[in-house]
This record gives sequence, structure tokens and C-alpha cells, in this order.
Amino acid sequence: MSGIASTKPYRIAKRPVWEAYKVVKANRGAAGVDDETIAMFEQNLSGNLYKLWNRMSSGSYFPPPVKQVEIPKAKGGTRKLGVPTVSDRIAQTVVKLTIEPILETIFHEDSYKYRPGKSAKQAIEVTRKRCWQYDWIVEFDIKAAFDQIDHALLMKAVRSHIKEGWLLLYIERWLTAPFETADGMTLRRTQGTPQGGVISPILMNLFMHYVFDAG
Repeated sequence: MSGIASTKPYRIAKRPVWEAYKVVKANRGAAGVDDETIAMFEQNLSGNLYKLWNRMSSGSYFPPPVKQVEIPKAKGGTRKLGVPTVSDRIAQTVVKLTIEPILETIFHEDSYKYRPGKSAKQAIEVTRKRCWQYDWIVEFDIKAAFDQIDHALLMKAVRSHIKEGWLLLYIERWLTAPFETADGMTLRRTQGTPQGGVISPILMNLFMHYVFDAG
């Protein structure tokens, strides 16, 4: 897959779709609401990737519902995760790979979660060193952070840095894509970004940047 089509409303190269597929394949992951695995998607790989590119380029791509699953927490209770379809994970990865170089330039150097070249081990190492410099530490947890992000505020932050129409279009659509529960119920979403979605971590980092770091 290569080249750029000039007859589409949005100029999206085919190569990023191919690169996104390779990332999704490497990360594996479960099937979404359509029960399609990566192996099943690959049975018509060229056709499926072309169809995805064609829809994204024409503005007619609408994310399917996100499969809602609950996993147990170590300290009790459950955490709700959203599992997109394979095709949707590829689409989200296309956008993530496009906006990541832009947003990475604004994030704080001490931000370690969900970032390329950053890790929890690095955060622990920095914390260990600073324990010798300071005699206090602040620790806190944001309850259900992914579930409670305000869409309007998040999109305001996104628009401050991302200008291309197709990126904004699909980010908004992913934010409002409904959940589908295990018993087949469809749940509307008016806030939050599904934990488990490809695009969600970088959107969370952007939101947290404005909450804690900006200004």
C-alpha cells in the first residue's frame, strides 16, 4: 500500500494504514464486538486495509461500538475496559501515530505514562534519586480518570494543537462511540475515553497536561 489519493475529501496516505496494521498485529489483543480476530482480519488483509483507508479518506468511517469488559482490580472491585474491533484499532493507530509527534513536544519531561521511550522503571529511578534531595512526596490517584474526562474540555485541548480536519473528526467520533455490554446492551457515552482504546492514553496525557502542567 502506498501513495496518496487526491480525489478524497481527506488526504490520508495509504502507508500509515499499513504501518498501523503492523503495530496492531504486534500488540495482538482480543476481538471486539464483531468477534473478528487479527487472524480473521488477515484472511483478506489487502481488501480490509483498503476498505478502511477508503472510508477514512472519504470521511465515512464511523467507529463500531466498543466491547465493554470488566476485569478485577488487585484491591477489589472491577475496572471497565473498552475493546475496539481490530479494524478500529488500526484506524485509531493511524491517528495516534500522526498526532503523537505533535503532542510529544508539549508534554512534561517528568511525564512517563503511555509515552514512547518512557517507562515506569524510569519514573521509579527518578523518584529514587529525588528521595535524597527532598524530604516529602505527594501521591494520589484519580478515581476512574478515563471514565470521567469532559469531552468538550478535551476537544478544546485537542484543537489547540491538532488542526487537520480528519484527525479532529475521528477523535470526536471515538469519544462518543457507544459501549456494548456482554449481554448485548448498547450504552451511550457522553464523557470519558475508553480505557483499552488505542487513542485513549495519548488523549488522557493531553488532558492531564492541561490539568497539571500547562500554565
